[in-house]
Amino acid sequence: MTGRIVLLGATGYTGGLVLDALLRRGLKPVVAGRNPEALAAIAERSGGLDYALADVADSAAVANLVQRGDVLLSTVGPFERFGYAVARAAAESGAHYIDSTGEVGFVLELRRQLHDRARETGSLMLPAFGYDYVPGILAATLAAQHTGAALRSVDIGYFAIGSLRRGLSHGTRTTLRDGLTLPSPRWHGHQLVQERTGSRFRGFDVRGRRRNATLVSGTEVLFLPMDIPTLDSVTVYNGWFPALSRPVAAMSALTAAMTRIPLGRRLIDIATRPMIGPPGGPDAAERARTRTHVVAVATAHDVPPVEVHVEGPSAYTLTGELMAWAAHHLTTTPPVTAGVLGPVEAFGFDTLRDGCAEVGLRLHR
Repeated sequence: MTGRIVLLGATGYTGGLVLDALLRRGLKPVVAGRNPEALAAIAERSGGLDYALADVADSAAVANLVQRGDVLLSTVGPFERFGYAVARAAAESGAHYIDSTGEVGFVLELRRQLHDRARETGSLMLPAFGYDYVPGILAATLAAQHTGAALRSVDIGYFAIGSLRRGLSHGTRTTLRDGLTLPSPRWHGHQLVQERTGSRFRGFDVRGRRRNATLVSGTEVLFLPMDIPTLDSVTVYNGWFPALSRPVAAMSALTAAMTRIPLGRRLIDIATRPMIGPPGGPDAAERARTRTHVVAVATAHDVPPVEVHVEGPSAYTLTGELMAWAAHHLTTTPPVTAGVLGPVEAFGFDTLRDGCAEVGLRLHR
């Protein structure tokens, strides 16, 4: 029997993109949330979908939405605040789980808290299954295959082709702001280490130009070492605004220092409020003006470094399509494994590569 798809967050920006991608595949998810008027309106606009009421803070209420074999999609963030109850409901019920988080600390905690329980119930849990951070894992895995030797290190850079001046959502701006005050994990010396966000920067070749990027968090540091045990180092960088790489490093040092003084975080929130902007995000025309470009540079002993570039739609379009693809796949092909897993371990590399190609994320030379 085919499992249902339940979408939490369909009335929000990212949730709306996921819903559109599901509908284009001919799927009819149940839309869920706590606002009955908004849910009824979006269900009617989407061709008469079923909808259900549930508060994401209430694990029992969310668990009532799903049963073993269903797919629970969540785009309700910040996930450190709203995500645990939803993920726990999936793990306990045996439903599969996919979310859009970019919060690596949340993913690390899901792995620690729910991996064993999810394996017991048969729940496949796929946190951060979108622009954050499927393209980097795909590029790094391809680079590892092309290296032809035991991989020792990989550096991953995220870039945008086209201007992002008006192309960032409210949620992304909030995450970028908050990220400056939090450390970024790296895989180094076969273990996770914490470093100040923005404390490193690196140049990458992107479409024939050298572009700078700064150290950020990425789930690649959690999942790639599981897929490639020889890895000694995994570092993730963001180069959306290459000219700001050095200023961002200075800004991150300042904000990190301010968080250590009384009222420091409050002052940061007040000072950065204008950059957050109103709710929502770029429309279809604005998204069409930008593309995703991700680079992985892999090194091994006694062989030249290997670079792999993947390119695809805008970050927001890509997230919606990837989550919809994964949900569709899980309703038609039961997974052979369970737990809190990365994309390669969950689907196998060939299936992941084909799925990424299906949504427009392809090798770029």
